[in-house]
Amino acid sequence: MDRTLFAPKGTQFLHYTNHQTNGLIPHLDMQITNQPQSSHTSTSRSSDSGEASTDGKWASRLLQECARAISDKDSTKIHHLLWMLNELASPYGDCEQKLASYFLQALFCKATESGHRCYKTLISVAEKSHSFDYARKLILKFQEVSPWTTFGHVASNGAILEALEGEAKLHIIDISNTLCTQWPTLLEALATRNDETPHLKLTIVATTGIISLVMKEIAQRMEKFARLMGVPFEFNVITGLHRLGELTKEGLGVQEDEAVAVNCIGALRRAEVEERGDVIQLIRSLNPRVVTVVEEEADFSSTRDDFVKCFEECLRFYTLYFEMLEESFLPTSNERLMLERECSRGMVRVLACDDIDQSMGGDSERRERGTQWSERLKEAFTLTSFSDDVIDDVKALLKRYRAGWSMLLPQGEESGVYLTWKEEPVVWAAAWKP
Repeated sequence: MDRTLFAPKGTQFLHYTNHQTNGLIPHLDMQITNQPQSSHTSTSRSSDSGEASTDGKWASRLLQECARAISDKDSTKIHHLLWMLNELASPYGDCEQKLASYFLQALFCKATESGHRCYKTLISVAEKSHSFDYARKLILKFQEVSPWTTFGHVASNGAILEALEGEAKLHIIDISNTLCTQWPTLLEALATRNDETPHLKLTIVATTGIISLVMKEIAQRMEKFARLMGVPFEFNVITGLHRLGELTKEGLGVQEDEAVAVNCIGALRRAEVEERGDVIQLIRSLNPRVVTVVEEEADFSSTRDDFVKCFEECLRFYTLYFEMLEESFLPTSNERLMLERECSRGMVRVLACDDIDQSMGGDSERRERGTQWSERLKEAFTLTSFSDDVIDDVKALLKRYRAGWSMLLPQGEESGVYLTWKEEPVVWAAAWKP
């Protein structure tokens, strides 16, 4: 397929922006200009037939129709729909325009088979422009306005503290991408324990260059905070891994006299689907006292061989996420824009990078639902319920945020707890023991 097919005459449909930005993930600019396209804000179409949308959800209709056209290899329809989306989309507009803008990039890459190249560029630009100070500010601001990440932090910290109660030497293996924002509250809790303050070893597993780049500064901050709290502390970082499946038991440096906890926040989805069973067995071989798992509630795994179904699930999940950001941040918030731009890599990787080369770096992004993770984890672990104290802590956390957030407790054979946004489960958390 001709990659210039979709370019409106006299314009450039897709060009890379390699300039530095203040954000975590600079985006691939797909707009004819870099300015908000205010003239398109009120435009809404349900399809290329020109029928007006009655509920304003024009983006999902056009995007799904385009995904079906790509699946059907209907080049004429692909050309028309991509051109229409390009005219209507804007990363600076309302929620519909933003969704159209970022999904347009993934659809264009899928249609032109340029996903690998685009993904590599997104990774490279992100690493070159990454700033610790801005990353920290962005994460903390997100945690201030939304429990999307703090929900898992509070649940996991509670389970870890209870499982390691009374132990003198603790070793927490952290496989997450939260830049250690989870751990200051745990250090405070350890410092106020009634018994003797334990020694804490914290091992961070960094599989992406972006995380590795900032670990030196994070280590200094964590060590300083631990001294302030009076907690004997050791900080280790494992880098140089292209993927989570390369992690080894020997590399983690677990000692026999250590009580081990493994913390996996958004971690298991970073492993390639075929490697996930092996990663879980590796964690089991560490004989941990507890394994905490937090994952976003979406299924990009079982549908990966059906492009249209995978696209529909991807669209469902990111629509919820974008709508949550819209209600959580001010319209002019730069942090909101950066969080939305971060999604572009996941969209491209999931939708446009079939059989991706594992040596190219980055995360798998193939999310699975809590029920799917439970089936995998049951092969090596037994579910343990969160205590009433932990549940109360999570409920107290959610009261700090605006209306719309709640916690869904397990029903029947279900495992773990869910964070819900307007009654839709968005994040799943569970604790497991050998």
